[in-house]
Amino acid sequence: MNSRRDFLKKSGLGLGALSLGPSLSALAAETTGDTPRRFVFIRKSNGIRPKELALPTFSAEEKALDDKKQPFEVDLDRHELPAWLKSLDAHKANLGILQGLSCKMSENGHWSYSSVMGAYKSGRNSLSGIKRATIDFELAKLFPSPFGHVELSLTGNYSQFRTGIVSGYSAPAPHQRNYCYADPQTAYNELFKSVTNPGAVDSDNAMLEFLQGEESFKAGALQGYEKLKLSNHIASIESIRARNKKLEKMSDAIAKHLPEIDPIHADGGPNASTPEKQKAMTDILIASLVTGLTNVVTYTIDELSTPIKGMPGNEGDHISIHELGHNGGYSGISADKIREKIRVGHMDQVAEIVEKLKAVPEGMGTMFDNTVVMYFPENGEGHHSHGTEAPFVVLAGDNCNLDITGRYIRLPYHATEGHKTIGNWYTTLLNAHGNPIEHYGDFDLETARKKIDQTGAIKQLMG
Repeated sequence: MNSRRDFLKKSGLGLGALSLGPSLSALAAETTGDTPRRFVFIRKSNGIRPKELALPTFSAEEKALDDKKQPFEVDLDRHELPAWLKSLDAHKANLGILQGLSCKMSENGHWSYSSVMGAYKSGRNSLSGIKRATIDFELAKLFPSPFGHVELSLTGNYSQFRTGIVSGYSAPAPHQRNYCYADPQTAYNELFKSVTNPGAVDSDNAMLEFLQGEESFKAGALQGYEKLKLSNHIASIESIRARNKKLEKMSDAIAKHLPEIDPIHADGGPNASTPEKQKAMTDILIASLVTGLTNVVTYTIDELSTPIKGMPGNEGDHISIHELGHNGGYSGISADKIREKIRVGHMDQVAEIVEKLKAVPEGMGTMFDNTVVMYFPENGEGHHSHGTEAPFVVLAGDNCNLDITGRYIRLPYHATEGHKTIGNWYTTLLNAHGNPIEHYGDFDLETARKKIDQTGAIKQLMG
Protein backbone atom coordinates (compact mmCIF):
# COMPACT_ATOMS: atom_id res chain seq x y z
CA MET A 1 0.00 0.00 0.00
CA ASN A 2 1.33 3.45 -0.82
CA SER A 3 2.22 5.84 1.95
CA ARG A 4 0.26 9.07 2.30
CA ARG A 5 3.29 11.00 1.03
CA ASP A 6 3.53 8.78 -2.05
CA PHE A 7 -0.20 9.21 -2.63
CA LEU A 8 0.15 13.00 -2.65
CA LYS A 9 3.06 12.82 -5.07
CA LYS A 10 1.32 10.52 -7.51
CA SER A 11 -2.18 11.95 -7.30
CA GLY A 12 -3.39 14.35 -9.95
CA LEU A 13 -4.70 16.26 -6.92
CA GLY A 14 -1.38 16.43 -5.06
CA LEU A 15 -0.73 19.59 -3.09
CA GLY A 16 1.60 20.94 -5.76
CA ALA A 17 -0.94 20.40 -8.53
CA LEU A 18 -3.70 22.02 -6.53
CA SER A 19 -1.66 25.08 -5.73
CA LEU A 20 -1.25 25.96 -9.40
CA GLY A 21 -4.53 27.78 -9.68
CA PRO A 22 -7.89 28.58 -8.13
CA SER A 23 -10.84 26.23 -8.09
CA LEU A 24 -13.22 26.24 -11.03
CA SER A 25 -15.98 27.35 -8.66
CA ALA A 26 -13.89 30.38 -7.77
CA LEU A 27 -13.38 31.20 -11.43
CA ALA A 28 -17.14 31.03 -11.98
CA ALA A 29 -17.66 33.20 -8.90
CA GLU A 30 -15.64 36.00 -10.50
CA THR A 31 -18.58 36.60 -12.82
CA THR A 32 -21.30 36.19 -10.17
CA GLY A 33 -19.52 37.89 -7.29
CA ASP A 34 -20.46 35.07 -4.95
CA THR A 35 -18.23 32.19 -3.85
CA PRO A 36 -20.26 29.06 -3.08
CA ARG A 37 -20.18 27.29 0.26
CA ARG A 38 -19.47 23.58 0.22
CA PHE A 39 -20.60 20.77 2.49
CA VAL A 40 -19.19 17.28 2.95
CA PHE A 41 -21.23 14.78 4.98
CA ILE A 42 -19.27 11.66 6.00
CA ARG A 43 -21.50 8.94 7.47
CA LYS A 44 -20.02 6.09 9.49
CA SER A 45 -21.61 3.00 11.02
CA ASN A 46 -21.54 1.37 14.45
CA GLY A 47 -22.09 4.62 16.31
CA ILE A 48 -19.64 6.93 18.02
CA ARG A 49 -19.68 6.35 21.75
CA PRO A 50 -19.58 9.81 23.34
CA LYS A 51 -16.66 8.91 25.61
CA GLU A 52 -14.57 8.24 22.51
CA LEU A 53 -14.69 11.99 21.84
CA ALA A 54 -13.93 13.09 25.41
CA LEU A 55 -10.68 15.05 25.63
CA PRO A 56 -7.98 13.15 27.58
CA THR A 57 -6.74 16.36 29.21
CA PHE A 58 -10.06 17.48 30.72
CA SER A 59 -9.70 18.92 34.20
CA ALA A 60 -11.41 17.00 37.00
CA GLU A 61 -14.29 19.48 36.87
CA GLU A 62 -14.63 19.24 33.08
CA LYS A 63 -14.48 15.46 33.17
CA ALA A 64 -17.23 15.38 35.80
CA LEU A 65 -19.45 17.61 33.67
CA ASP A 66 -18.79 15.45 30.61
CA ASP A 67 -19.47 12.20 32.47
CA LYS A 68 -22.74 13.62 33.79
CA LYS A 69 -23.59 14.98 30.32
CA GLN A 70 -23.91 18.52 31.60
CA PRO A 71 -23.50 21.43 29.15
CA PHE A 72 -20.09 23.14 28.97
CA GLU A 73 -17.45 24.30 26.49
CA VAL A 74 -13.65 24.23 26.42
CA ASP A 75 -11.10 25.59 23.97
CA LEU A 76 -9.32 22.87 22.01
CA ASP A 77 -6.03 24.77 21.96
CA ARG A 78 -5.77 24.09 25.70
CA HIS A 79 -6.26 20.34 25.32
CA GLU A 80 -5.02 17.24 23.57
CA LEU A 81 -7.30 15.45 21.14
CA PRO A 82 -8.22 11.78 21.58
CA ALA A 83 -5.66 9.52 19.92
CA TRP A 84 -7.91 8.69 16.96
CA LEU A 85 -8.34 12.39 16.14
CA LYS A 86 -4.59 13.13 16.07
CA SER A 87 -4.66 13.55 12.27
CA LEU A 88 -6.61 16.76 12.92
CA ASP A 89 -4.07 18.28 15.33
CA ALA A 90 -2.90 20.78 12.71
CA HIS A 91 -6.50 21.87 12.13
CA LYS A 92 -7.66 22.50 15.70
CA ALA A 93 -8.51 26.11 14.84
CA ASN A 94 -11.08 24.78 12.34
CA LEU A 95 -12.29 21.85 14.45
CA GLY A 96 -15.46 21.67 16.50
CA ILE A 97 -16.46 18.62 18.55
CA LEU A 98 -20.21 18.78 19.07
CA GLN A 99 -21.72 16.56 21.76
CA GLY A 100 -25.26 16.35 23.11
CA LEU A 101 -27.37 16.38 19.95
CA SER A 102 -29.96 13.61 19.72
CA CYS A 103 -31.44 11.77 16.75
CA LYS A 104 -34.36 9.84 18.25
CA MET A 105 -36.70 11.17 15.56
CA SER A 106 -34.68 9.27 12.95
CA GLU A 107 -34.11 5.54 12.51
CA ASN A 108 -31.93 4.08 15.29
CA GLY A 109 -30.55 0.62 15.93
CA HIS A 110 -28.27 -0.78 13.24
CA TRP A 111 -29.08 1.48 10.28
CA SER A 112 -30.50 4.94 9.71
CA TYR A 113 -31.02 4.76 5.92
CA SER A 114 -32.20 8.22 4.73
CA SER A 115 -33.55 9.22 8.11
CA VAL A 116 -30.45 10.64 9.80
CA MET A 117 -30.06 13.10 6.92
CA GLY A 118 -33.73 14.05 6.97
CA ALA A 119 -34.61 13.92 10.69
CA TYR A 120 -37.59 11.58 10.27
CA LYS A 121 -38.49 7.90 10.61
CA SER A 122 -37.91 6.36 7.20
CA GLY A 123 -39.55 2.95 7.63
CA ARG A 124 -36.29 1.17 6.75
CA ASN A 125 -35.91 3.43 3.71
CA SER A 126 -39.19 2.62 2.04
CA LEU A 127 -40.15 5.22 -0.56
CA SER A 128 -43.30 6.05 1.37
CA GLY A 129 -41.14 6.63 4.47
CA ILE A 130 -38.92 9.24 2.80
CA LYS A 131 -40.65 12.30 4.18
CA ARG A 132 -38.62 15.19 2.76
CA ALA A 133 -35.49 16.11 0.85
CA THR A 134 -32.49 15.32 3.03
CA ILE A 135 -30.33 18.13 4.42
CA ASP A 136 -27.58 17.63 1.83
CA PHE A 137 -30.02 18.21 -1.03
CA GLU A 138 -31.48 21.26 0.73
CA LEU A 139 -28.00 22.76 1.00
CA ALA A 140 -27.25 21.87 -2.62
CA LYS A 141 -30.24 23.98 -3.69
CA LEU A 142 -28.62 27.03 -2.07
CA PHE A 143 -25.38 26.61 -4.04
CA PRO A 144 -26.22 25.17 -7.47
CA SER A 145 -23.69 23.18 -9.48
CA PRO A 146 -23.78 20.93 -12.57
CA PHE A 147 -24.28 17.77 -10.50
CA GLY A 148 -26.15 19.50 -7.70
CA HIS A 149 -25.22 16.76 -5.27
CA VAL A 150 -22.86 13.77 -5.38
CA GLU A 151 -23.31 10.67 -3.25
CA LEU A 152 -20.50 8.14 -2.74
CA SER A 153 -20.83 4.91 -0.79
CA LEU A 154 -18.45 2.15 0.30
CA THR A 155 -21.03 -0.42 1.31
CA GLY A 156 -21.46 -4.12 0.70
CA ASN A 157 -22.98 -7.43 1.73
CA TYR A 158 -20.39 -8.30 4.42
CA SER A 159 -18.22 -10.32 2.02
CA GLN A 160 -18.11 -8.09 -1.08
CA PHE A 161 -18.40 -4.39 -1.84
CA ARG A 162 -21.27 -3.04 -3.90
CA THR A 163 -20.20 -1.79 -7.31
CA GLY A 164 -21.61 0.39 -10.06
CA ILE A 165 -24.50 2.81 -9.61
CA VAL A 166 -26.90 1.73 -6.88
CA SER A 167 -29.61 3.14 -4.64
CA GLY A 168 -28.25 5.65 -2.16
CA TYR A 169 -29.27 7.01 1.23
CA SER A 170 -29.92 10.67 0.47
CA ALA A 171 -33.24 11.91 -0.93
CA PRO A 172 -33.81 14.72 -3.45
CA ALA A 173 -37.49 15.04 -2.53
CA PRO A 174 -40.26 13.25 -0.61
CA HIS A 175 -40.71 9.61 -1.69
CA GLN A 176 -37.57 9.65 -3.86
CA ARG A 177 -34.38 7.77 -3.17
CA ASN A 178 -31.09 9.06 -4.51
CA TYR A 179 -28.54 7.02 -6.43
CA CYS A 180 -24.88 6.72 -5.46
CA TYR A 181 -21.55 5.65 -6.89
CA ALA A 182 -20.53 2.47 -5.10
CA ASP A 183 -16.94 2.04 -6.24
CA PRO A 184 -14.13 4.47 -7.15
CA GLN A 185 -13.84 3.51 -10.82
CA THR A 186 -17.55 3.98 -11.48
CA ALA A 187 -17.48 7.35 -9.69
CA TYR A 188 -14.48 8.40 -11.76
CA ASN A 189 -16.04 7.24 -15.03
CA GLU A 190 -19.36 8.97 -14.41
CA LEU A 191 -18.17 12.21 -12.88
CA PHE A 192 -15.31 12.88 -15.26
CA LYS A 193 -16.51 11.27 -18.48
CA SER A 194 -16.74 14.65 -20.22
CA VAL A 195 -12.93 14.44 -20.26
CA THR A 196 -12.21 10.72 -20.23
CA ASN A 197 -14.95 9.56 -22.61
CA PRO A 198 -16.71 12.53 -24.25
CA GLY A 199 -18.55 10.31 -26.71
CA ALA A 200 -20.47 8.75 -23.82
CA VAL A 201 -21.62 11.98 -22.23
CA ASP A 202 -25.06 12.19 -23.85
CA SER A 203 -27.14 9.04 -24.07
CA ASP A 204 -24.74 6.12 -23.68
CA ASN A 205 -24.54 6.77 -19.97
CA ALA A 206 -24.56 4.28 -17.10
CA MET A 207 -26.58 6.68 -14.98
CA LEU A 208 -29.32 6.97 -17.59
CA GLU A 209 -29.29 3.20 -18.03
CA PHE A 210 -29.70 2.79 -14.26
CA LEU A 211 -32.61 5.21 -14.02
CA GLN A 212 -34.32 4.08 -17.21
CA GLY A 213 -33.94 0.44 -16.20
CA GLU A 214 -35.53 1.16 -12.84
CA GLU A 215 -38.44 3.00 -14.40
CA SER A 216 -39.11 0.57 -17.27
CA PHE A 217 -39.26 -2.24 -14.71
CA LYS A 218 -41.87 -0.38 -12.64
CA ALA A 219 -43.84 1.40 -15.33
CA GLY A 220 -46.31 -1.37 -16.16
CA ALA A 221 -47.62 -1.81 -12.62
CA LEU A 222 -47.65 1.74 -11.28
CA GLN A 223 -50.78 3.79 -10.75
CA GLY A 224 -51.68 7.15 -9.20
CA TYR A 225 -49.26 8.17 -6.47
CA GLU A 226 -46.61 5.74 -7.74
CA LYS A 227 -46.96 7.18 -11.24
CA LEU A 228 -46.15 10.60 -9.81
CA LYS A 229 -42.91 9.28 -8.36
CA LEU A 230 -42.09 7.77 -11.74
CA SER A 231 -42.64 11.08 -13.51
CA ASN A 232 -40.21 12.72 -11.07
CA HIS A 233 -37.53 10.23 -12.10
CA ILE A 234 -38.23 10.84 -15.78
CA ALA A 235 -37.68 14.54 -15.10
CA SER A 236 -34.37 13.64 -13.46
CA ILE A 237 -33.31 11.75 -16.60
CA GLU A 238 -33.92 14.87 -18.67
CA SER A 239 -32.00 17.00 -16.17
CA ILE A 240 -29.05 14.60 -16.44
CA ARG A 241 -29.01 15.07 -20.21
CA ALA A 242 -29.04 18.85 -19.76
CA ARG A 243 -26.26 18.61 -17.19
CA ASN A 244 -24.10 16.55 -19.51
CA LYS A 245 -24.29 19.27 -22.14
CA LYS A 246 -22.87 21.72 -19.58
CA LEU A 247 -20.09 19.30 -18.69
CA GLU A 248 -18.95 19.11 -22.30
CA LYS A 249 -18.25 22.85 -22.19
CA MET A 250 -16.29 22.49 -18.94
CA SER A 251 -14.19 19.54 -20.06
CA ASP A 252 -10.96 21.43 -20.80
CA ALA A 253 -10.93 23.02 -17.35
CA ILE A 254 -11.91 19.78 -15.62
CA ALA A 255 -9.03 17.98 -17.32
CA LYS A 256 -6.54 20.04 -15.30
CA HIS A 257 -7.82 18.59 -12.03
CA LEU A 258 -8.49 14.94 -12.89
CA PRO A 259 -7.64 12.51 -10.10
CA GLU A 260 -5.56 9.43 -10.84
CA ILE A 261 -7.23 6.11 -10.11
CA ASP A 262 -5.02 3.08 -9.53
CA PRO A 263 -5.71 0.18 -11.92
CA ILE A 264 -6.55 -1.97 -8.89
CA HIS A 265 -9.97 -0.28 -8.89
CA ALA A 266 -10.89 -1.49 -12.39
CA ASP A 267 -14.05 -3.61 -12.71
CA GLY A 268 -15.23 -2.59 -9.26
CA GLY A 269 -11.88 -3.25 -7.57
CA PRO A 270 -12.54 -6.75 -6.15
CA ASN A 271 -8.91 -7.02 -4.99
CA ALA A 272 -8.60 -3.51 -3.54
CA SER A 273 -8.33 -3.24 0.23
CA THR A 274 -10.75 -1.10 2.22
CA PRO A 275 -8.10 1.59 2.91
CA GLU A 276 -7.26 1.68 -0.81
CA LYS A 277 -10.92 2.15 -1.70
CA GLN A 278 -11.27 4.89 0.92
CA LYS A 279 -8.27 6.80 -0.42
CA ALA A 280 -9.53 6.58 -3.98
CA MET A 281 -12.99 7.81 -2.98
CA THR A 282 -11.37 10.70 -1.07
CA ASP A 283 -9.43 11.68 -4.17
CA ILE A 284 -12.63 11.64 -6.24
CA LEU A 285 -14.53 13.59 -3.57
CA ILE A 286 -11.92 16.34 -3.57
CA ALA A 287 -11.76 16.48 -7.37
CA SER A 288 -15.56 16.79 -7.53
CA LEU A 289 -15.36 19.90 -5.36
CA VAL A 290 -12.26 21.44 -6.93
CA THR A 291 -13.58 21.10 -10.47
CA GLY A 292 -16.89 22.69 -9.48
CA LEU A 293 -18.92 19.62 -10.46
CA THR A 294 -20.68 19.82 -7.11
CA ASN A 295 -20.71 21.82 -3.89
CA VAL A 296 -22.21 19.04 -1.74
CA VAL A 297 -20.92 15.50 -1.29
CA THR A 298 -22.39 12.80 0.95
CA TYR A 299 -20.05 9.90 1.57
CA THR A 300 -21.01 6.72 3.42
CA ILE A 301 -17.49 5.71 4.37
CA ASP A 302 -18.80 2.48 5.87
CA GLU A 303 -21.94 0.77 7.13
CA LEU A 304 -22.39 -2.46 9.07
CA SER A 305 -22.22 -4.63 5.95
CA THR A 306 -19.09 -2.94 4.53
CA PRO A 307 -16.25 -5.49 4.31
CA ILE A 308 -13.07 -4.41 6.12
CA LYS A 309 -10.10 -5.91 4.27
CA GLY A 310 -6.41 -5.00 4.54
CA MET A 311 -6.69 -3.15 7.85
CA PRO A 312 -3.18 -2.32 9.16
CA GLY A 313 -2.30 -4.90 11.79
CA ASN A 314 -5.13 -7.15 10.61
CA GLU A 315 -4.16 -7.48 6.96
CA GLY A 316 -5.11 -11.15 6.81
CA ASP A 317 -8.51 -10.71 8.40
CA HIS A 318 -11.88 -10.15 6.76
CA ILE A 319 -13.45 -8.03 9.47
CA SER A 320 -17.17 -7.64 10.04
CA ILE A 321 -18.13 -4.24 11.46
CA HIS A 322 -21.28 -5.86 12.82
CA GLU A 323 -19.20 -8.44 14.66
CA LEU A 324 -17.09 -5.62 16.15
CA GLY A 325 -20.29 -4.09 17.48
CA HIS A 326 -20.84 -7.32 19.44
CA ASN A 327 -17.27 -7.15 20.84
CA GLY A 328 -15.82 -9.73 18.46
CA GLY A 329 -12.06 -9.30 18.01
CA TYR A 330 -9.72 -10.60 15.31
CA SER A 331 -6.23 -12.12 15.45
CA GLY A 332 -5.96 -11.41 19.16
CA ILE A 333 -6.83 -7.73 18.76
CA SER A 334 -9.87 -6.57 20.70
CA ALA A 335 -12.98 -5.14 19.07
CA ASP A 336 -12.40 -1.76 20.74
CA LYS A 337 -8.88 -1.48 19.32
CA ILE A 338 -10.04 -2.44 15.83
CA ARG A 339 -12.94 0.02 16.03
CA GLU A 340 -10.40 2.71 16.92
CA LYS A 341 -8.17 1.72 13.99
CA ILE A 342 -11.16 2.08 11.68
CA ARG A 343 -11.81 5.57 13.04
CA VAL A 344 -8.15 6.49 12.65
CA GLY A 345 -8.39 5.50 8.98
CA HIS A 346 -11.49 7.65 8.63
CA MET A 347 -9.75 10.64 10.20
CA ASP A 348 -6.80 10.24 7.84
CA GLN A 349 -9.28 10.74 5.00
CA VAL A 350 -10.91 13.75 6.69
CA ALA A 351 -7.48 15.32 7.20
CA GLU A 352 -6.67 14.68 3.54
CA ILE A 353 -9.81 16.54 2.45
CA VAL A 354 -9.04 19.51 4.69
CA GLU A 355 -5.36 19.71 3.71
CA LYS A 356 -6.00 19.54 0.00
CA LEU A 357 -8.79 22.12 0.07
CA LYS A 358 -6.51 24.41 2.09
CA ALA A 359 -4.03 24.14 -0.78
CA VAL A 360 -6.44 25.48 -3.42
CA PRO A 361 -6.56 29.30 -3.74
CA GLU A 362 -10.01 30.86 -3.71
CA GLY A 363 -10.83 34.54 -3.33
CA MET A 364 -8.59 36.03 -0.65
CA GLY A 365 -7.99 32.61 0.91
CA THR A 366 -8.51 28.95 0.07
CA MET A 367 -11.33 26.60 -0.85
CA PHE A 368 -11.45 25.31 2.69
CA ASP A 369 -12.45 28.77 3.94
CA ASN A 370 -15.81 28.12 2.24
CA THR A 371 -16.25 24.47 3.27
CA VAL A 372 -17.87 22.54 6.13
CA VAL A 373 -16.85 18.89 6.62
CA MET A 374 -18.98 16.80 9.00
CA TYR A 375 -18.15 13.30 10.28
CA PHE A 376 -20.90 11.61 12.26
CA PRO A 377 -22.47 8.26 13.15
CA GLU A 378 -25.46 7.40 11.01
CA ASN A 379 -27.22 5.71 13.92
CA GLY A 380 -26.22 7.61 17.05
CA GLU A 381 -24.24 6.72 20.13
CA GLY A 382 -23.59 2.98 19.75
CA HIS A 383 -23.94 -0.24 17.81
CA HIS A 384 -27.46 -0.76 19.17
CA SER A 385 -28.18 2.91 19.56
CA HIS A 386 -31.22 4.64 21.00
CA GLY A 387 -30.54 8.02 19.42
CA THR A 388 -30.14 9.92 22.70
CA GLU A 389 -26.77 11.20 21.48
CA ALA A 390 -25.44 11.87 17.99
CA PRO A 391 -21.90 13.31 18.16
CA PHE A 392 -20.56 15.37 15.24
CA VAL A 393 -16.95 16.14 14.35
CA VAL A 394 -17.06 19.37 12.34
CA LEU A 395 -14.34 21.17 10.42
CA ALA A 396 -15.41 24.56 9.11
CA GLY A 397 -13.73 27.34 7.18
CA ASP A 398 -13.76 30.97 8.27
CA ASN A 399 -16.45 32.04 5.79
CA CYS A 400 -19.07 29.47 6.81
CA ASN A 401 -21.15 31.59 9.22
CA LEU A 402 -20.76 29.06 12.03
CA ASP A 403 -19.45 29.72 15.54
CA ILE A 404 -18.28 26.22 16.35
CA THR A 405 -14.57 25.97 15.61
CA GLY A 406 -11.74 25.58 18.07
CA ARG A 407 -14.05 24.23 20.77
CA TYR A 408 -15.40 21.10 22.42
CA ILE A 409 -19.08 21.86 22.95
CA ARG A 410 -21.44 19.75 25.01
CA LEU A 411 -25.08 20.78 24.72
CA PRO A 412 -27.82 19.91 27.27
CA TYR A 413 -28.65 16.21 27.35
CA HIS A 414 -31.66 14.65 25.69
CA ALA A 415 -35.09 15.84 26.92
CA THR A 416 -33.61 18.37 29.36
CA GLU A 417 -34.12 22.13 29.15
CA GLY A 418 -32.17 23.60 26.24
CA HIS A 419 -31.63 20.24 24.51
CA LYS A 420 -31.02 20.29 20.75
CA THR A 421 -31.56 17.64 18.08
CA ILE A 422 -30.02 16.98 14.69
CA GLY A 423 -33.01 18.90 13.34
CA ASN A 424 -31.80 21.98 15.22
CA TRP A 425 -28.28 21.44 13.85
CA TYR A 426 -29.54 21.12 10.29
CA THR A 427 -31.71 24.21 10.77
CA THR A 428 -28.54 26.01 11.90
CA LEU A 429 -26.72 24.99 8.71
CA LEU A 430 -29.64 26.18 6.55
CA ASN A 431 -30.22 29.46 8.38
CA ALA A 432 -26.49 30.27 8.38
CA HIS A 433 -26.31 29.82 4.62
CA GLY A 434 -29.39 31.55 3.30
CA ASN A 435 -32.45 29.40 4.00
CA PRO A 436 -34.57 31.08 6.74
CA ILE A 437 -36.64 27.95 7.46
CA GLU A 438 -38.17 28.01 10.94
CA HIS A 439 -37.28 24.40 11.63
CA TYR A 440 -35.97 21.50 9.56
CA GLY A 441 -36.96 17.97 10.52
CA ASP A 442 -39.36 16.25 12.87
CA PHE A 443 -39.56 16.99 16.59
CA ASP A 444 -38.39 14.66 19.33
CA LEU A 445 -41.50 13.25 21.01
CA GLU A 446 -40.12 12.92 24.54
CA THR A 447 -38.79 16.49 24.47
CA ALA A 448 -42.15 17.66 23.10
CA ARG A 449 -44.06 15.88 25.90
CA LYS A 450 -42.00 17.85 28.41
CA LYS A 451 -42.97 21.05 26.57
CA ILE A 452 -39.34 21.95 25.95
CA ASP A 453 -38.93 24.25 22.97
CA GLN A 454 -37.01 22.53 20.20
CA THR A 455 -37.72 24.82 17.26
CA GLY A 456 -35.11 26.60 15.21
CA ALA A 457 -31.37 27.01 14.91
CA ILE A 458 -28.84 26.58 17.70
CA LYS A 459 -28.18 30.27 18.30
CA GLN A 460 -24.86 29.81 20.08
CA LEU A 461 -23.48 28.11 16.94
CA MET A 462 -24.59 30.83 14.50
CA GLY A 463 -21.67 32.92 13.23
